[in-house]
Amino acid sequence: MNQTLAPYAANDEKSRGRRHPESAPRYRSEFQRDRDRIVHSGAFRRLEYKTQVFVNHEGDMFRTRLTHSIEVAQIGRAAARALNLHEDLTEAISLAHDLGHTPFGHAGQDALNRCMKEYGGFEHNLQSLRVVEQLEERYAEFNGLNLTFETREGILKHCSLANAEKLGELGERFMRGRQPGLEAQIANVADAIAYNNHDVDDGLRAGLIEVQQLREVELFGDAYDEVMFLYPALNGRRLIHEIIRRMINRQVVDLLQNSERVLEEVQPQGIEGVREQHRPLITFSEPMAEAHHALKQFLREHLYNHYRVHRMSVKAKRMVTELFFAFFDELKLLPHEYQRRARQLEHDLGVDGRARAVADYIAGMTDRFAIAEHQKLYNPSELT
Repeated sequence: MNQTLAPYAANDEKSRGRRHPESAPRYRSEFQRDRDRIVHSGAFRRLEYKTQVFVNHEGDMFRTRLTHSIEVAQIGRAAARALNLHEDLTEAISLAHDLGHTPFGHAGQDALNRCMKEYGGFEHNLQSLRVVEQLEERYAEFNGLNLTFETREGILKHCSLANAEKLGELGERFMRGRQPGLEAQIANVADAIAYNNHDVDDGLRAGLIEVQQLREVELFGDAYDEVMFLYPALNGRRLIHEIIRRMINRQVVDLLQNSERVLEEVQPQGIEGVREQHRPLITFSEPMAEAHHALKQFLREHLYNHYRVHRMSVKAKRMVTELFFAFFDELKLLPHEYQRRARQLEHDLGVDGRARAVADYIAGMTDRFAIAEHQKLYNPSELT
């Protein structure tokens, strides 16, 4: 496969390697090994029961973090193939990008970040890296999944300078204003394409937004007009699907065409040439970037701030906050293995370590497990 890669693509034969040296895999690439380890991880399985927008018990048809990650990987692989980049690396990054997400989506993350304000904060992107580097316990010779540098680089999309200083070579690009490899850049944009367009689908399914509202948004309105011209009698779920698939296709085509133009203009010399850039090379055209932003703004105003979503968010934040302080104040409420971890981290890092262990436990919960734990701690009828 490496013979067909673009000269600026990641190449597993030239990988910066793993933190713990391992013999090369015999029948798969290094990035395939990363992808396989992610898929088999406990954190990946738990994404099935973690919120995208709608909490798990609200319905079986809504996206979860797991289905979202699979959709990101599908878009990412298609884009990587079209640009002659490394598909397996793009897929690995796409599948791992949400491993550290809390229960209850961004509401859970915001609540946990507030709880951790005095102890180093919480950000799901950094937590995803923490999961693959430390928290997964599967292998005899190391903690975490021991992924390649390139996959770990791609997982870490955002990072403050304070945190970057603690991350060694992974944090270097944030301090120097550099970029990750193109596969990571693709995964980042594929993430945005997937969640914007599929949140439209889920919002319509839930009845929180309406087709007539969305027709005022350029991306949706143009696709709606095209579908109705071709199929004037179409309605229901088929109509929505035909619109959504055109929205996604239009954005992906624009992304590929514009990125090809930028790459031709810049002509980066290998992957290090990509990393030396001070701006991403995988980007929408300016008109598409504006249309994409308009869709995002619509969703923020009409879906994410809908009173029904807000009600669930408030309840979720309350649950996460109460769980955190219950466990932080009394470590004996934690399962034994987490008690041991909390005491060890407290011994090593002081009170910050104690808080981090509690945050690790909560961030690893699914929606339904968090609800059950809260019930056990705060409902007098729950005695165990």
